Amino acid sequence: MIKGKMRASEFNSFVSIRACRPWRVISAQTWLAGILILLSFPNAFAQTDFSAFWQKFKSAVIAGDKAAVAEMTKFPLSMPYEVKAVKNKEEFLRRYNEIFKGEAKAAQCFPSAKPHQQSARQYDVYCPFKETPNDWENAPIRFIFEQTKTGWKFAGLDNVNE
Repeated sequence: MIKGKMRASEFNSFVSIRACRPWRVISAQTWLAGILILLSFPNAFAQTDFSAFWQKFKSAVIAGDKAAVAEMTKFPLSMPYEVKAVKNKEEFLRRYNEIFKGEAKAAQCFPSAKPHQQSARQYDVYCPFKETPNDWENAPIRFIFEQTKTGWKFAGLDNVNE
C-alpha cells in the first residue's frame, strides 16, 4: 500500500475477505445454535455415555479385572450402613471380594441387571442376595454410579434393607 492509497489488487483482496465474513458469522451462529440445541438434551447424551460405561464396567466385573474396575471407581467409595468407606485404589483392591462378592455376586447379577436412571447424573443397578440369585423381586443390593468431571464412575454400594 502506498501511503494512503491502495492498489487495485490489494483492494480486491480486501473486498473478497470482507465479502466472506458474513459466511463466517452465519457459520459461527449456526454452530452455536447447534451446540445449544444439543446441550438442551443432556439425558440423551447421559444415556449414551452411561450405556457405554456400563458395558465396560460390567464386562470388567464379570471378567474379574480388578484393576480396570478400580480405574472406573470414584474414591472414597461409599459403602453400606456401618461399613467403612473405601478410601483409595489400594484399599479397593484389597476389599474387592467384599464389594463384589459379599452380599451379592455382581458377576452373576450384572449380565441380566438393568440400570435405573435416578437423575441425569446417577444410575443404580440392583442385585439380589447371593443366596437367592434369581429373586429379582427382592434385589436390595444397590450399586451406585455417578457422572463426575472425568466421566461415569462407580460411586457406592448399599443394601437398601439397612
